[in-house]
Amino acid sequence: MSDCGVYPLSELLANGWSRAEVAEARRAGRLSSVAHGWVSAEGADDRAVSAVAAGGALSCISALRFHRTHGSEGIWVPPGYQETHVRRPKHRKSGARPTGPFRWCQGYGRPLPVVSAVDSIPIALGCAARCLEPEDWVATVDSILNQTQLTIPDIQADMGGVTKAVMELFGRCDARSQSGTESIARVRLVATGFKVAVQPSIGGHERADLRVGSLLIECDGRQYHSSAEAFRNDRRRDRMTLIDRWMTMRVTYDDVLYDWESVLEDIRAVTRPDRHRIRREEDPRRREIPSP
Repeated sequence: MSDCGVYPLSELLANGWSRAEVAEARRAGRLSSVAHGWVSAEGADDRAVSAVAAGGALSCISALRFHRTHGSEGIWVPPGYQETHVRRPKHRKSGARPTGPFRWCQGYGRPLPVVSAVDSIPIALGCAARCLEPEDWVATVDSILNQTQLTIPDIQADMGGVTKAVMELFGRCDARSQSGTESIARVRLVATGFKVAVQPSIGGHERADLRVGSLLIECDGRQYHSSAEAFRNDRRRDRMTLIDRWMTMRVTYDDVLYDWESVLEDIRAVTRPDRHRIRREEDPRRREIPSP
């Protein structure tokens, strides 16, 4: 787990510190008391300090943001949810609350003990299942499956209670998804009744984000076109797919998150006259452009 700079004293002692060394570090200002049995080092994460001071651990969306910043950059975290989410163990009495927007969190099932200042990804996901919108949770899990070594069984084994509702959410996840924008678009299309192919092959080594029949849907994330080369490659691929009689629709992060009804109306405009139905398979090799 990434180091947030907040530690239980038991961890320091287990790692070879003596009580005299801890006391000296406190006197020298290298360690500060946060709560009973907990200390923080210089430069510790402010939200982790705040969570421990309240008697718990940084969890849910706040912990996932921490992990994204500290070693798991590929995790997709939905916008909003700006409160500090804190998970406290069972029977913990209320203490001083963290500074700023704040929310107590708890996963399903029996409360788990607090053993670190920042919850692990699985435990944070267990809490997030009760806080996030279902599509946001699915998109976040998709990104974790795609960008880390964790699998669904790994997550389930460590997240605590796994209810029927959470199992249903796991059933909607797909490790092939390349972005939160793509995941949310897929979840919404499936919920509307579309049959959606994820990362379908479109010839050679090329893949699209999503496909409904012969309509390819490319979901451009917030960091889209971070380089001129990526921009050129996408345009080249659009030309190739057009030659092969695929239709391509590009939607942006803002389109999907904030203007979905317009996007859905456009997709339906293509699919209503059955133009989305996949073309009959001919020669699997790329078709040549006839001479004028």
